[in-house]
Amino acid sequence: MLNRPREYGPHWEGFGKRYGMRLTGVSTGNAIEATLGAAWGEDPRYFPSPDHKFGQRVKYVIKTTFIAPHRDGSWHPAYARFAGDIGNNFLSSQWRVASEDGMDDAALRSVWGILGRMGHDAFAEFWPDVSRKILHRH
Repeated sequence: MLNRPREYGPHWEGFGKRYGMRLTGVSTGNAIEATLGAAWGEDPRYFPSPDHKFGQRVKYVIKTTFIAPHRDGSWHPAYARFAGDIGNNFLSSQWRVASEDGMDDAALRSVWGILGRMGHDAFAEFWPDVSRKILHRH
């Protein structure tokens, strides 16, 4: 997992290449999402659940991974988010090494991107509560 793709090698130079590849993908995806989101009125930010019950909050995190608020306050499918995630993963296949430039590789990276977004949102939802308990802040 750490030495993937192997073409980059297990040394610092390989780490730099992996980090650079990740940075270009994230930057490209964010640019696509921001541009399309601005044009379509889609807000990419995460807003905490209005419900305070644990189960409802978990459902909210899952649901808001796939939908986003719009300028008028309504919620719709997060098309700009999907375009950014899927677009950057397929676009970056153009400059990736041969062992990870296939369509199946891009599709898998896209799934991981959506799941990563869900993890990010879960962290944003629950971390304030966890940190208050751990750090004894009110």
